[in-house]
Amino acid sequence: MTGLRNLKTLVGFTAVVVLLVSAAAAAPVNATLGTLAPEGTSYHKMLLELREKWRKAPGGGVNLRIYAGGKMGGEAKMVSQMRLGVLDCALLTVTGLSEIEPAVSGLQNIPMMFRSLDEVDYVGAHLRPVLAQRMEKAGFVVLFWGDTGWVRYFSKQPMLTPEDLKKTKMFTWAGNPAFTEMLKLGGLNPVPLETADIVPMLDTGLINSVSLPPFVALAMQVPSRAPHMLEINWAPLIGGFVIRKSVWDKIPAEAKDELLKAAEEARKANQINGRAEADRAVEAMKEKGLIVHKLTPETEAAWRKASEWYWPHIRGKLIPEDIFSQVEKLLAEYRAKQPAAGGAKP
Repeated sequence: MTGLRNLKTLVGFTAVVVLLVSAAAAAPVNATLGTLAPEGTSYHKMLLELREKWRKAPGGGVNLRIYAGGKMGGEAKMVSQMRLGVLDCALLTVTGLSEIEPAVSGLQNIPMMFRSLDEVDYVGAHLRPVLAQRMEKAGFVVLFWGDTGWVRYFSKQPMLTPEDLKKTKMFTWAGNPAFTEMLKLGGLNPVPLETADIVPMLDTGLINSVSLPPFVALAMQVPSRAPHMLEINWAPLIGGFVIRKSVWDKIPAEAKDELLKAAEEARKANQINGRAEADRAVEAMKEKGLIVHKLTPETEAAWRKASEWYWPHIRGKLIPEDIFSQVEKLLAEYRAKQPAAGGAKP
């Protein structure tokens, strides 16, 4: 009888252990996410959909807590918080991504290097795998890349030429003093600020021009303060969704396929909706009084000449030499394949 009782006790104890182990295995991984994307935009909605899919992943899934609209600070601060373990993942632009790996700047920070979004796509498709490897060596896993189309210039007064830009006090993102000094060297008047400071400083007059993607300008009501927009393809705004490798490694293997699948779906939605949202934002702002200034062939040539002045100051300094050269090589390769009359989409 004693042996039977002991056997029952052992079986019962084993069952409890199994239940506890199963419960532990099924416990979700908690993760926090930061982004500057304003609430209510397609990017925020995309993250909410991603959160639901991650929550349902095998092995307990991932419980993602989202802090949108810059609630966790600027992008440099978010990267710092990820390094400290305060934040686990983020949807960042190149401004933040280059804090992790400077080579990422090659996807964006060469003014007027790209002539079309097709060129942006072509260069990105070839460079992103290399950049993702470098990011992983730095302790971050890139789950997807994306873009919002072109950044546009918004100003209080019409700004049609490079000389007009030199007369403004222009917003630039804080945290990159080398970039700020380069702009000064080119005769510009940059004012380094966090994104949250744009509207207050437009109100006070500390700045009177700002480069932003249209959907952000609309969400921040920038046109009510800077009602002129120059339609220039100065640079695309590239971004990426990154997670700390130490957090990614904690996620059960059976869940990662589902998480990556959801991330790929988010990337596709980001690519389609992001560029379309930029166009819709411009139309919405025009209805509220935004004045759009288009380039003439003469003013475009002037802007291109002005922008190319910066390239030698960027090459090997703000963007690694090998990446800058690779961008040039890929663009030459792409353009050589195009019909003589063009064929690239704006």
